[in-house]
Amino acid sequence: MSEAIGLSAVSKTYSTSAGDFTALRAIDLQVASGEFVAVVGRSGSGKTTLLNLLAGIDRATTGTVRVAGTELGKLSESDLASWRGASVGLVFQFFQLLPTLTVLENVMLPMDFAARLTSVERYDRARELLDLVGIVDQADKLPMALSGGQQQRAAIARALANDPPLLLADEPTGNLDSATADAVLRLFAELNAEGRTIVVVTHETDIRSLVSREITIQDGLVVSDVNAAGVIR
Repeated sequence: MSEAIGLSAVSKTYSTSAGDFTALRAIDLQVASGEFVAVVGRSGSGKTTLLNLLAGIDRATTGTVRVAGTELGKLSESDLASWRGASVGLVFQFFQLLPTLTVLENVMLPMDFAARLTSVERYDRARELLDLVGIVDQADKLPMALSGGQQQRAAIARALANDPPLLLADEPTGNLDSATADAVLRLFAELNAEGRTIVVVTHETDIRSLVSREITIQDGLVVSDVNAAGVIR
């Protein structure tokens, strides 16, 4: 199975007014294509920093980050933005949908930036994705007219717009009630069953039943890495 993610001796240090703060410490991590990985840990443990490095939103201070076959540290900012648009789908806790665009227009937006499809093809694909996540009937509404769960489904559809090989989600259920959160996590599981590699940062305590692997981070270190069978990697 090919490698989707490879981190070698990756550390991330931020300079603050109180001095340097190291959020990640010499992380070595490999994720195979097709895995569904949960990253768990307390607030401030380094989970979101890890996700930002994988998305190319932030850069490692030391070490090597390879994602979807590309060494991110070698890319310029403009190349990194182009790579991100084609290779990674991002889902956030607070949805990040543009309020003045319809749900359909929000899903089409990444395709507009990529400019790989005609306008008709973008429209058709956006509707197909909204149908996939179960809210095609909400396509012409503004985001604020949708429930939280529907907005997160729209955000997932947008993340799939350019058919990226990797989905990264940062606390995607953190703003949802428990029943809706469960439905969203099961949607991720369905997308993973179709072959997508998914990494989810989450506080959900029962996610192990859905994922193929659970990684625990504490104080910037990987302290546990367990597969679905409970085997320590």
